[in-house]
Amino acid sequence: QVQVVESGGGLVQAGGSLRLACAASGRMFSADDMGWYRQVPDKQRELVASITRGRSTNYADSVKGRFSISRDNAKNTVYLQMNSLKPEDTAVYYCNIQGISWGAYVSKWGQGTQVTVSS
Repeated sequence: QVQVVESGGGLVQAGGSLRLACAASGRMFSADDMGWYRQVPDKQRELVASITRGRSTNYADSVKGRFSISRDNAKNTVYLQMNSLKPEDTAVYYCNIQGISWGAYVSKWGQGTQVTVSS
């Protein structure tokens, strides 16, 4: 069974930085696409950034130039470095990791971590 655990997040002042991490564990698991999403109350979850196994990246327009996604394939871990944070970045951030486990495709979500940016 694949487990996904997030870490990082917290409270930061506007202009500050935070780094999120998300690790997938499980025997016979190989991660493929990884991504970070965020959600605020009464709104749909939105894609923040994604990265393929070959390290091709995609970013939401609102975070381009401020956020950076990276991964460590050996550790099945994805990171989100968030710089120049703004109050509108406040949300619960979720990671999503897709891959193959025991020959079957899986898509797993992290538990979510709160990011709060004060003005």
